[in-house]
Amino acid sequence: MYNPQLETFLKVADAGSFNKAAEEMFITSTAVIKQMNLLENSLDVKLFDRSNRGLTLTEAGKSLCQDAKYIIKYCEESVIRAKNAMQPGSNVIRIGTSPMTPAQLLAGLWSKIQMYCPNLKFELIPFENTPENAREILGNFGKNIDVIGGIFDETMLNLRACAGLELSREPFCCAVSIHHRLAVKDRLSIEDLYGENLLLMKRNWSSYVDRLRDEIWKNHSQINIIDFDFYNMSIFNRCENSNDVLLAIEGWARPTAFKLKRSLQNAKNMV
Repeated sequence: MYNPQLETFLKVADAGSFNKAAEEMFITSTAVIKQMNLLENSLDVKLFDRSNRGLTLTEAGKSLCQDAKYIIKYCEESVIRAKNAMQPGSNVIRIGTSPMTPAQLLAGLWSKIQMYCPNLKFELIPFENTPENAREILGNFGKNIDVIGGIFDETMLNLRACAGLELSREPFCCAVSIHHRLAVKDRLSIEDLYGENLLLMKRNWSSYVDRLRDEIWKNHSQINIIDFDFYNMSIFNRCENSNDVLLAIEGWARPTAFKLKRSLQNAKNMV
């Protein structure tokens, strides 16, 4: 399912030593070193800085360490899901979950659903939130994932060729770094955003965002709008590193380390 050298890499990264990793894996240190050399050569990156004091991860190594844990966990879960799919007559709803589409909203409704469908079960399916995955998953519900909880309107549903059920309406909020000047405020006015860069999803993704954009362009030119292509953790990292303001919803407060400020009260999103 994945390169087994990744597991050896994680052992070495955690142990900080080829010898210690070898002892834990009950193989020779020579075999561990050979695997790491092959991995570095195949990836064409340097994963470790070697010295007399031991091993330390390079920046590339730190990045791979984080991703490798996710890759291995996802592969293990995929095998479990494949085995579950072979069970006849299983009444399982597969809920897709990612930092931008947390499953808490749907999981919170489960006790009510159980009153009407007591034999129904649900399974959480983690996925990486990328534009490619979004197109694939939303356009093929029922294959690997049955439902996802997230923000939508008719524009987004038509774009992704899927159906949606409105559970609630939420006001727009603004995500800012905890170091931002607006982080001390509990509530924002539109004038608080004057002089700021406001990150908005590109046009034709949401009619609500498009109406907000038009309103700002027409009546609040003191706000500088910056379009972006897709909501994922990268855009939150950009918000933190650039000190810009990001249009968001309150449901994203937990998976991020940002201050969410209620703003623009007449603008609504559907979840």
